Parts: sequence; C-alpha cells; structure tokens
Amino acid sequence: MKTLFVSYRVTDLDRSLGFYTALGYVELGRVEIGDGSRLVILKLPGEPAASLELVHRPADGRVDVGSGIDHLAIQVDTLTVTLRTLAEAGLEPERVQYPGGPHGPKTSWLTDPDGYRIELVEWPFGHPDGITAADFS
Repeated sequence: MKTLFVSYRVTDLDRSLGFYTALGYVELGRVEIGDGSRLVILKLPGEPAASLELVHRPADGRVDVGSGIDHLAIQVDTLTVTLRTLAEAGLEPERVQYPGGPHGPKTSWLTDPDGYRIELVEWPFGHPDGITAADFS
C-alpha cells in the first residue's frame, strides 16, 4: 500500500487553484461530480503522480478547517528562492525558521485561502529526500 494524495475541500476553486499553482503545483485533471461540484487533481513538477486533490462542493458552503488538520509539508530545493518566487506571485510566506537549530532544516509557513497551513522545508546539504527512520535515530 501507499498514500495516493491528500484531499482538501475548498470554498473558491479558482482562488485555491491560483494559490496552489503559484506554489508550484500543476493540474493533472478535473472530474465533474454533479451539483456543480468538482475535483481537481494536482502534482508538483518533480513528482511522478498526483499528490493533492482540491474538492469544491458549493452546496456545502464555506470551508471550516477546524482543528483536525494540522498542515501539509512540502520539500523545496532552496527556501530563499522559493520564498522570493511566492512573494512575487502575491503570496505571503512567513519568516524562515530553524526548528532543528542552525544545522537542521530551514522552514517557512504559508496559509492557503481556506486556512490550510503549509510548511515549506529545505533539508540541510546531504540530507536525503523525505523523512525516514534515520531522522529519528
């Protein structure tokens, strides 16, 4: 088994697509599911398959993120370049943080139009992609 993607319900599909495409996602496809509801499947350019689904169900009203979802983490190559690109696209990333100290990862946070939090992570030089058990030993 493997995780296919994360799915977020969104209030305004066009606004959310603008946000996620500015973040770097590209659209793979759309599905009309009736009553004006739609699914849009996205991925980041370096990913081999879908990683995010946006679900728009207008009849359900405005999205209330609540306290159940914490955040989506996205690995980036160079955080400073990513933050500059996002700012130029009109997004508002937060300041850089060093949660593991000066030799650990660099992170920044971003919030999408519905309030979903996104953590951008740049690993230190030499760290492999992703998180493995080795990160906890």
